[in-house]
Amino acid sequence: MGFNRLIIVSLLVAFVLTLLLGVVYIEFLKKKMFTQYILEDAPENHAKKAGTPTTGGVFIVVSVILASLATLTMNQSLTTSALIVLMTFLFFMLAGLKDDLGKIKEKQNKGGLTPRNKLFFQIAIALLPSLYMTLTGQTFLSLGHFSFDIQYLYPFFAIFFMTGVSNAVNLTDGLDGLASANTAVAMAACTAFCVMTGQTDLAIISAATMGAVIGFLHFNKFPAKVFMGDTGSLALGGLLATIAVMGKFELWILLIGFVFFCETMSVILQVTSFKLTGKRIFKMSPIHHHFELCGWSENKIVTVFSLVSLVFCSLAVWLFNLLW
Repeated sequence: MGFNRLIIVSLLVAFVLTLLLGVVYIEFLKKKMFTQYILEDAPENHAKKAGTPTTGGVFIVVSVILASLATLTMNQSLTTSALIVLMTFLFFMLAGLKDDLGKIKEKQNKGGLTPRNKLFFQIAIALLPSLYMTLTGQTFLSLGHFSFDIQYLYPFFAIFFMTGVSNAVNLTDGLDGLASANTAVAMAACTAFCVMTGQTDLAIISAATMGAVIGFLHFNKFPAKVFMGDTGSLALGGLLATIAVMGKFELWILLIGFVFFCETMSVILQVTSFKLTGKRIFKMSPIHHHFELCGWSENKIVTVFSLVSLVFCSLAVWLFNLLW
């Protein structure tokens, strides 16, 4: 089967699996009362979101793994790299699930894992791909034909990079469909990058993720029937970073994940400004809440942010192709 057909098969299988598993899993969540608790300092209109089923990231991850394994096996391209990517994805999901279940048990959004414990789990999980790339001598960073080898500094860079991207997607998951839509666009760019570099295994996983997230949007678009929770956002951010690490296009994530980067920077700037001057730059951070308090509807914010992602991802693919 041709390369392009494999990618389409992977995408479609993950998409259909997500739709099918979503119906069953959401009913399970409702029966078990696995529902979201809203932060007290969130915008007032978020109060009505309380009680929405959460941990929807479970059926995203399961769909991606099943679709990827089926397609990779069919193509006889189940490589070590692919297995490491999928294992890392699963571990990030389990860390996020532990956090979400803690919040549900304690009946408050600020429950679950402490920031220190969450960071510990993220670092521990990031060790797997980071050490693999170091031990196989793939410790260089590249931008087109230009590359530089950072050698034994690479695992430190990769761990920082992976935890950062994972948290960035986590911060973006604050409105119905926001993280899902932007992840779908980012994964489309990753698929294109992997196709151009001939990395069939990573292209199949990226395409499967894109299909699964698009399927999840059916349930997660405004008004959301289910939230992905940290279960999904930590996992998807971790996967995006892992694919960039294994595919050797880490530096391109600044463009591919531009919206995630802006969300993170808005929090950093807000906290820094308040600590140094006692004044806030934004009405609320992450920045999507700022626009929400400015009167933008959730659909408008998701649409505009997704279009921004599309522009920057398209730019990244064009520049990568030009330099490659």
